[in-house]
Amino acid sequence: MVFGSHAYIRRGEKNKMIEIELKAWVSDPEETKAVVSALASLKREFDKEDVYWYPAAPRSAVPNFGVRIRREDRSARALVTYKIKERRGGVEVNDEREFEASDREPFEALLGLLGFRIGARKRKKGWAWTMGDITVELCEVYGVGWFVELEILAPSSDEQTVREARSRLLSFLREIGVSEDKIESRYYTEMLKE
Repeated sequence: MVFGSHAYIRRGEKNKMIEIELKAWVSDPEETKAVVSALASLKREFDKEDVYWYPAAPRSAVPNFGVRIRREDRSARALVTYKIKERRGGVEVNDEREFEASDREPFEALLGLLGFRIGARKRKKGWAWTMGDITVELCEVYGVGWFVELEILAPSSDEQTVREARSRLLSFLREIGVSEDKIESRYYTEMLKE
């Protein structure tokens, strides 16, 4: 099973990288899919269900966005993620850490015992491609709409690295026919609450 959007990356490599990403609204998903398919290598289709757990009471040791538990393609396994999130120059710069739990339900029960509560749910269905070191996802976020997500994994979050990655992501966005005014800076969890 391919698990997580970066499953084709060597095990452990993802834990050492910084995500530099952007997402943009898509008005014609079929047209965008055709354009991306002509430029990039299709890796897989996906169906991701995310549950976001937040501490019931604020804790300084817990990131303010909580913990995401992703179930993909109806598996009992879970991809557990926490991120240190930042927005810089119109892109997200995330120090993301992930690990697998072989059984989602006991892990969620543990979070409940530790004082975490479910704060949001999200479902994304779509396709993932790669073009060089750019990961491209075209997805429908249920209850929100269609998006293209572009991501580069970088070894650091220094200003030059972020600036260069942002430039490449914006260039690819233009290449697939999506204008910069379609970029969405809010997180999906924010949009789902609106």
